[in-house]
Amino acid sequence: MASQPVLSFTSIALFVIGIVGNGFEMRKIRLSTTEGQLNSKNAFLDRRNFKWYVLIGIALVLWAINRTNT
Repeated sequence: MASQPVLSFTSIALFVIGIVGNGFEMRKIRLSTTEGQLNSKNAFLDRRNFKWYVLIGIALVLWAINRTNT
């Protein structure tokens, strides 16, 4: 029972870090490519974003585990 606040805080922190990191990475991707070359599909599927997607996914899994333990 004592781990619920820790798990909640951890999942929120990972989610925020993932979203903010993804935003900065998307900005870097947008600035590093030419205007005609970038479209939304290429930006979201760029390999540099996958580490942020993993962090967001871990946060969602931790949130779900915490939710089932209540």
